[in-house]
Amino acid sequence: MRGYPEFNFPAFMMATARLRAAGHEVFNPAERDNEKHGTDISKGNVNGDENVAAAQHGFNLREALAADAKWICEEATAIFMLRGWEKSKGAVAEKALAEALGHKVWYQKGALRS
Repeated sequence: MRGYPEFNFPAFMMATARLRAAGHEVFNPAERDNEKHGTDISKGNVNGDENVAAAQHGFNLREALAADAKWICEEATAIFMLRGWEKSKGAVAEKALAEALGHKVWYQKGALRS
């Protein structure tokens, strides 16, 4: 989530652990980005700045969003929205895509529902 400290990756990891513990298969965009680049691209990025991630790690927003959209289209049956999702252009787009496909939308406790 651009603009959040460390892209909000700690919240992604925590939610992923809980969902997996409950028996769900989870695609975590943060894990995907870290696996692709061979390192945690969020560490030290205090403003969640994609330009910093691009310069330091070769992060490419188009590529990342394409991978996320591909998973939503081809694999997902539901999407989980973290608190603050409504401030993220990527999360808003992912939610719209999931809804267009008829997927369930789950929300983290305290997350805005719309």
